[in-house]
Amino acid sequence: MEDKNGPLFETQRGNGTKIHRVFATTVLVSILLVWVYRATQLLLLPPLATVYGSQRWSVGMFVAEICLGVYWILTQSVRWNPTYRRTFKQRLSQRYGNMLPGVDVFVCTADPVIEPPMMVINTVLSVLAYDYPSEKLAVYLSDDGGSELTFYALTQAAVFSKHWLPYCRKYKIEPQSPIAYFKSASQPSNEKHIQDFIIIQKLFEDLKNQIEHVTKIGKVPEELRVEHEGFMEWDSFTSPKDHDAIVQILLNDNEDIEGHRLPKLVYMAREKRPTHFHNFKAGALNALIRVSSMISNGAIILTVDCDMYSNCRDTVRDALCFFMDEEKGHEIAFVQYPQSFVNLTKNEVYGGSLRIIREVDFHGFDGMGGPLYVGTNCFHRRDILAGKSINDGSKFDWEMVNHHIDSTENAIDKIKSLATCTFETNTEWGKEIGLKYGCPVEDVITGLSIHCRGYKSVFYNPKRDAFFGVAATTLDQTLVQHKRWSEGDLLILISKYSPVWYGLGKIHPAQLMGYLIYCLWSPSSLPTLYYTIIPSVCLLSGVSLFPSVTSGWFLPFAYIMICISIFDFLEFIKSGGTTKGWWNDRRIWMYKRTSSYLFAFLDTVLGSDLSFVISSKVTDNDVQQRYNKEMMEFGVSSPLSTTVTTLSTINLFCFIGFVIKSALMESKTRIVYYEELAIQAVLCVALVMLNLPIYSALFFRKDKGKIPSSVTVKSVSVALFICTVFSFL
Repeated sequence: MEDKNGPLFETQRGNGTKIHRVFATTVLVSILLVWVYRATQLLLLPPLATVYGSQRWSVGMFVAEICLGVYWILTQSVRWNPTYRRTFKQRLSQRYGNMLPGVDVFVCTADPVIEPPMMVINTVLSVLAYDYPSEKLAVYLSDDGGSELTFYALTQAAVFSKHWLPYCRKYKIEPQSPIAYFKSASQPSNEKHIQDFIIIQKLFEDLKNQIEHVTKIGKVPEELRVEHEGFMEWDSFTSPKDHDAIVQILLNDNEDIEGHRLPKLVYMAREKRPTHFHNFKAGALNALIRVSSMISNGAIILTVDCDMYSNCRDTVRDALCFFMDEEKGHEIAFVQYPQSFVNLTKNEVYGGSLRIIREVDFHGFDGMGGPLYVGTNCFHRRDILAGKSINDGSKFDWEMVNHHIDSTENAIDKIKSLATCTFETNTEWGKEIGLKYGCPVEDVITGLSIHCRGYKSVFYNPKRDAFFGVAATTLDQTLVQHKRWSEGDLLILISKYSPVWYGLGKIHPAQLMGYLIYCLWSPSSLPTLYYTIIPSVCLLSGVSLFPSVTSGWFLPFAYIMICISIFDFLEFIKSGGTTKGWWNDRRIWMYKRTSSYLFAFLDTVLGSDLSFVISSKVTDNDVQQRYNKEMMEFGVSSPLSTTVTTLSTINLFCFIGFVIKSALMESKTRIVYYEELAIQAVLCVALVMLNLPIYSALFFRKDKGKIPSSVTVKSVSVALFICTVFSFL
């Protein structure tokens, strides 16, 4: 029988850490030997004026290998001490009953076109249906697009919730998102349940048809606007970037069809003016923190992106097990859940699962102070977001007072004033209070600042995924998304919040190294790009950059290439992936490093305007069909996709040139040739094999997902030029 007085959670260390440490040590020794080899080669270089052959590339190879080696060392920090968590919800219920803290859920959306209102309200309905006391639960939708379409959808969701929540409660429905539930659920066997299922499904179809009809025509008809006085907030002068603050309380002390109280439901569109910088998502969340403090004031805040619906009824109670543990709960600032995706293909054609981050990196972070805050699927303590330091007193004040909402016009006006453009002027908001400003990835620096104040975080990865979102379905979406992330991470590295100086001495050294893994995404593109191009073009011209197979120095190079590849493969498979999925992941890893990260680095260094790009959640039917078949989508012409195509074409031409050149040699000469260029040949062949989908899209595919003719011409021309130039060097 479970001890009700025991801890609310337990911590377990990962298996196999000793074996991994031995392996990592052998790889480190091999890396050091490679550096010694390169340094020795440099010492033997003749004067600069007489440098020829492989010697002209030695410095570049040495710098690239130092950078890649150091980066590999950083990645081992999150593999040194993996930690796993287990919660005891039954103990929580036995110990506290309904004496639980208030929980405010913040759902964020910004554009009704690329984040359809129907998708948004499914996320809202899913979190409204948590297995948690309704009087202690409040859900807020921040609409940074200020769209009457989104508001209309939310008003209809409020009505539907009076039927949906009792249904979820009665039959313990998971997932709680209606669209996900009806898509995956088989018709129940119980007669009463069948009747209820048919009724609720019909109500949902009616809701869906109404919202999609209004969304399609692009405005709310006058006959529907009169149904709710909140539509008076929108007039002919209202636009997404120029409107007053809008706060509408849609559910407050309302009851469902069975007479049970419903959670609070609030719509907020903070004031927007063209003359004021709005600080992206961080500004929206800070406005929500202030507005919610006047309405519900929950001690716990959950932040969720509008495409991340709840997949588990007990998620809130799981999170509270960490915060309310009497022994360790006081030091925990936030609980980060992983991002999981419902639309992934079997072999994850775009590597969209973030599998290694979720199953490896973040468990490693959890063993050294806690994971990063990634902006969604995260429970926070309100007092810590408000700037509380661990030195201010460590007790978690979960018995915060829940305000009674005064719905008079003056009270609503006071609440709206908290969401105006000028409220934060000459205050500490965005600095010491709330989420940090000054970076597109405000979530990471917010989490870092919390860690630097002495708090820890927890990564909880339950057996049943707590949240499901939508992964990118095209290559361009994937590359653009990672470009934005890596830009923001690089900005952190060069800002006052850089882990190098901001976190030094304040957080665990291994945790600091873990932060640097992501901050160095962009700079890591340069050595990767060098290794992608130079060995291949030197293979074409017959110039050896690596030791011969017959040399003893060949062994550390071979050991690193073989062992790291095997380790990556086993790590991916152990995390639940497939063999083909690993190969796809390696391909996307290379594409991101040589395009997304490269452009992010150049944009940051050159001071380009770093605008916040929202990833589209809408997919064309043809694109979706190709995605389901795991056919890569290249139909968009962009600098990112053109770069990837050009690099792959260079490798193809180099490989073809190498084959032709070696075929024309005599047998004995060919053997020596292979011995001298073995490593380069292996690298080039591996790159060509990774790029097979690009070659198919370049030369064979006829569908709309093939590479556009304009990109083909540019890529082939540039590749021919580069190969021709290098062949004469």
